[in-house]
Amino acid sequence: MNWYPWLSAPYRQLTGQYLTGRGHHAVLMHAAAGIGDEALVYGLSRWLLCQHKDGEKSCGSCHSCQLMIAGNHPDWHILQPEKGKNSLGIDPVRQLIETLYNYSQQGGSKVVWIPQTELLTEAAANALLKTLEEPPAGTYFLLGCREPSALLATIRSRCFYWHLPVPEEALAVQWINRQLSADPVSIKTALRLTNGAPLSAIELLQPERWKQRVALCQQLYTQCQQQDMLSLLPQLNHDDAPERLYWLATLLLDAIKWQQQAGQFIINHDQQPLIALLAGAQSSVALQQSVSAWMHCRHQLLSIVGVNRELLLTEQLLEWEQMLQGTVSASIFSSALSR
Repeated sequence: MNWYPWLSAPYRQLTGQYLTGRGHHAVLMHAAAGIGDEALVYGLSRWLLCQHKDGEKSCGSCHSCQLMIAGNHPDWHILQPEKGKNSLGIDPVRQLIETLYNYSQQGGSKVVWIPQTELLTEAAANALLKTLEEPPAGTYFLLGCREPSALLATIRSRCFYWHLPVPEEALAVQWINRQLSADPVSIKTALRLTNGAPLSAIELLQPERWKQRVALCQQLYTQCQQQDMLSLLPQLNHDDAPERLYWLATLLLDAIKWQQQAGQFIINHDQQPLIALLAGAQSSVALQQSVSAWMHCRHQLLSIVGVNRELLLTEQLLEWEQMLQGTVSASIFSSALSR
């Protein structure tokens, strides 16, 4: 498994807690997608299972380390939904608990890794509570989550909360430069679009994906000038529509920042002419309403099963077009009055 330079300090902090006897048997690791928390959990799990630790390092040569390297350690349990499911039910949890109360197959520790704990159903989470509070000797729980607020309070209260921050932008830029060839402005933009997560930024910077975003921006520039927003439908109506709507919302937010003379805080550094155009096309209030409307549309796409995506996007584009035309008409009327 790949290791990332920004994980070294958190790894040392976590292993240091166990070395000094302050480590918790249940760690709730809050991390954004795309910063490599899986690698950190793997490294910590390997260290906890290692039979001959060398300070904060696993030895790499004992039988447990070799099993971890091979990816088949019998005392490292990963609990996640079955393929095609988006929740984790009670049966796998019960099976896991039964396994944990048996002897360790390697005679050492046992580690449970739940990558997305918020996917536990309420029944599954409740079934885990007692074992999470009083686990068998030598058992450690590493619980990953993207949204701690989605967890039961009873789960959170039994864990040591650990937030894994995104790396500093300079470190992330340096690392991305070693992975691919891209201009500095694009790298900075991709990082800000992914909330500073380098692995997600790398995915966004892949040529085909980046080309799709740039095409949307170019089309938006053209249609904003012509006030024909419905022509954006082919650019938005894709399976990845929620992400494309997120790109659109960030541009509108950047336009608000532009109006407030806060251009240094914009996200889309490679689209400044478009941002200036959007900032001049609508008032700050209208831009805020547009952001709210598009984010509501995105929420509907993500949360309503069987929603008619094309119809939803068409309706929102027509409303946006009417808002833009109304803004222009009001501007012309205001200019006429001032003459």
